[in-house]
Amino acid sequence: MDKYFSKILCVIAILMVSQLTGCYKSPEIAAEKPPKSTVANNVLDIDVTTNVKMALMNDPILRAFNIEVITNKGDVRLIGIVDSQSQIDSAMLIAKGAEGTHAIHDELTVKRSSL
Repeated sequence: MDKYFSKILCVIAILMVSQLTGCYKSPEIAAEKPPKSTVANNVLDIDVTTNVKMALMNDPILRAFNIEVITNKGDVRLIGIVDSQSQIDSAMLIAKGAEGTHAIHDELTVKRSSL
């Protein structure tokens, strides 16, 4: 009977060890960070926002306007007031060209002229 229990204990020990080693993650895999919620080509939303803002600031005409940039999962919203429709069109083109953008939503308006 002792041989029977020792065999059962041996089998249980082997099963436990095999289960534990199946759950083992190598240090490289364990060190990986979980994916963040923001991805258009694996670029973080904060990076997309920065890319769009920098691109708008590099435009000599658009830098004069306070255009707010909000990014959610690569979708960019442009919010603000500009002087003309051509400036809205330029802002949209510039934002589309920025790295990481997925879609651009235009919430820009043309300033009313006071007569």
